[in-house]
Amino acid sequence: MKLVLCGPPGVGKTTVAERLRDALGAAGREVRVLHSDDFSRNTYEQMYERVLADPAADWLLDGTFYRREYRERFRALPDAHLVYLTASLETALERNRTREDAIDERGVRAMHGKFEEPETPDLTLDTEASSVEETVAALERYVSTWT
Repeated sequence: MKLVLCGPPGVGKTTVAERLRDALGAAGREVRVLHSDDFSRNTYEQMYERVLADPAADWLLDGTFYRREYRERFRALPDAHLVYLTASLETALERNRTREDAIDERGVRAMHGKFEEPETPDLTLDTEASSVEETVAALERYVSTWT
């Protein structure tokens, strides 16, 4: 399984990824997590190389994947699923302000502005309309349908 969590900054990707990893782990499923924030450059190339190095592992990939080409590259991998997390710019800005590693507000606005919304995600979840717990539960149910 390769579960790609994409969306603009501040929509809750990292929070959801960490909690989903914990929930799946508690259910006996080991999942490796890669966060785009862990890489300083060539982010999606490095993430892709790591996944290719261990294609049998279950991967949870957390990043904006703001360009269609990034998403398509990962989605072409066997057993890959694209999940689009969304929230309004206002909510994303508010959440960003509470982060220890806050992004400059101009950066959040810019990324929201140039984010290419996925045309056909496998699943879309509005993290503004649902709590983190509800979002993680929805993802757990989704994962259980194809594993």
